Amino acid sequence: MILPNPTDSQMERLWKVVELVRALDQDVAKSHELPIQALSVLAYIASHNNCNKQDMEVELGMSRASGSRNTDWLSRLHRLNKAGLNLIKKEVDPTDKRKTVLSLTRQGKDLVHKIAAILYDD
Repeated sequence: MILPNPTDSQMERLWKVVELVRALDQDVAKSHELPIQALSVLAYIASHNNCNKQDMEVELGMSRASGSRNTDWLSRLHRLNKAGLNLIKKEVDPTDKRKTVLSLTRQGKDLVHKIAAILYDD
């Protein structure tokens, strides 16, 4: 099947990024139900690595419950002990036990490099 030439190459790059993440969700979680908020959380953590969860929730306008749901999806374990995407780590902040530090895993860093290649390489 021959696909038509794109009319907007920048939007095509964004589409490829979304499809890359959807394919990862299909491989790991066996669904195509990854919420767009989870992609937003991933982008936030990639751009603010080692941030705290509370700052991320404020910046993205999320409730604590929504922040937890989305970070769980991106972590090693999703809700109900299902496999998550293992793109981020959630660790207790050693300087303030009430806070959670969010950082990319090796898999998350690899995905971010693939995304950057799609978005910025010519």
